[in-house]
Amino acid sequence: MFANEGESFVEVFVAIADTVQTGHDVIDTMDVLVQGCTMFTAAIAAGILLADSSDVLHVAASSSERASDVEEEQLGAHEGPCLDAYRSGATIDVPNIADARGTWPAFSAIAEARGYRAVHSVPMRFGSQRLGALNLFLAEPGRLSGRDAELAEAMALYAANSVEQHRKIQGHTTVRDQMKVMLEDRVLIEQAKGVLAQRYGVPMDQAFGLLRAEARRMHTGLRDAATKFVVRPFGDGQKKMIS
Repeated sequence: MFANEGESFVEVFVAIADTVQTGHDVIDTMDVLVQGCTMFTAAIAAGILLADSSDVLHVAASSSERASDVEEEQLGAHEGPCLDAYRSGATIDVPNIADARGTWPAFSAIAEARGYRAVHSVPMRFGSQRLGALNLFLAEPGRLSGRDAELAEAMALYAANSVEQHRKIQGHTTVRDQMKVMLEDRVLIEQAKGVLAQRYGVPMDQAFGLLRAEARRMHTGLRDAATKFVVRPFGDGQKKMIS
């Protein structure tokens, strides 16, 4: 997605804007965002939760399977800094996850098991509307630098604006409609990752990299690339493999 790590993080915002202008989906925008977080800050992983109109949060993107596991655990246990950032509308900074075991026991246990030692959670808002939260995970205890924290805030704000732009461009009248499409896309992408992982005998993270590469080759979004690898029903109960 980006030419090299030394380039200005402005590239991230250009890439996010491009996903909107070219008609790609929310899930593509969020994927660019989490990649940018790990490329231009001290975070080794990042994840995004977005809320539906019933205030239920869902994993929209993650930079790795490890990060996805932690995000899913937060949702299952109804606890964690990302949920608190969403609910309070305030940034939650956890410089040492070990110190948060009493506050978020389930989250802390899986985060530490996955190799994360600190986390920085930023709420995502569009005006007064709460949309979700962005999580940045660190490999060692400590806070993000002032520059990295400001960049995380800017990314969350820019991503929130992009979510609203996607909703308008794609004609979704409500957040519920938008979330329904996004969740369907995520299921399709997960299925494609599984097919690629089995086909090439690679871990899921690497399979996602293959899917991203295919999307770039096709000059399309992750959803359209995923449809190449997923079994689809058609006519008289038959199935067709698009590949």
